[in-house]
Amino acid sequence: MTRIASVSATSTSVALHTPFVTALRRTQTTDTVVVTITDTDGRTGWGEAPQVWQVTGESLAGATACIETMLAPVLVGHDLGDREALAVAAGLAQRSVARNFGAKAAVDAALHDLLAQAEGITLAALLSGSAAGAAVGLPSGLTTDVTLSAGAAEQLAETARTRVAEGFTTVKMKVGTDAATDVARVAAVRAAVGDRVGIRLDANQGWSRDEAVAVIRALDEADLAVAFVEQPLVAEDVEGLAWVRSRVRLPIMADESCYGPFDLERIIRLQAADLVNVKLAKCGSLTVGRAMLRRAREVGLGTIVGSMMESHIGLGAAASLVAAEPTSEVSDLDAAWWSTRSPVVGGIAYSGNEIRLPAGPGLGISGWRRD
Repeated sequence: MTRIASVSATSTSVALHTPFVTALRRTQTTDTVVVTITDTDGRTGWGEAPQVWQVTGESLAGATACIETMLAPVLVGHDLGDREALAVAAGLAQRSVARNFGAKAAVDAALHDLLAQAEGITLAALLSGSAAGAAVGLPSGLTTDVTLSAGAAEQLAETARTRVAEGFTTVKMKVGTDAATDVARVAAVRAAVGDRVGIRLDANQGWSRDEAVAVIRALDEADLAVAFVEQPLVAEDVEGLAWVRSRVRLPIMADESCYGPFDLERIIRLQAADLVNVKLAKCGSLTVGRAMLRRAREVGLGTIVGSMMESHIGLGAAASLVAAEPTSEVSDLDAAWWSTRSPVVGGIAYSGNEIRLPAGPGLGISGWRRD
């Protein structure tokens, strides 16, 4: 009988090769809590809880306390082979503390990784529900967009040209820092990359209702071929999202307004968005994320899977979810690409705009990187 022997939380920081700047924050590091769940056979599952004060409000100290004090005690000692009892325990862990979705998602991903390893299949295959999926029907790689940090028009144009030369075909511009000049920045990037590169925008809650309508209409009138505009308003103003959406023609995506299933249903009811961005650190588990993608597809909403500023561990879980449950649009999975190194051996790898998924098992991680 194989049991869960331990659940551990370790804080780590990874430098970024380029500062990451949005309307909400600026960072030069990925600061995160790595969760490892070890079983009595010596296998280890991996998960990640990123620190993003300005978005989720979670911190390294808070996530560590949540994992060690509330989540770990519920899981330690359970038999990995008794899936029904383990599912009940995982559900109890989710309900043992309010919110703390990043910490919950980290533990959930580590548990799924461990289960996939026990079955000798990839995490994507486990999520797809078919062991055969490890060899048939699941992609070995995924396409991602790349983010352009907020900045001046000339700088953004130059960075966009560089990213296209590096192989990216979709750029996600961070706007919302100055409504008066946002359109000019987008125009500069469009001129720099030409017509074949996709441009999507993320305002990160940076505009008021009136600013959002004015800027989005101006973007439309300028014919800049913007694919969609993500989270133009503060997260709590879902009614405002609906108000803006009813007054513009460009598609609106909900991100910070859509944490879990109840938020999704509110967005559906209010017709507040055309697309939703599902993130594990917002919804708390792979199972919930998969259900949200399916529900959005059922009602005709577009979907992407994104992440916070996470390392290759968290991005591996998010990429596995997309491989098992494809999104309608190219997903936003470039966060670990910004890192100067991976904190672990194995896992996903980047090549241009492609994320290569490990052959398995689980997340394909063999241990901490020591160099």
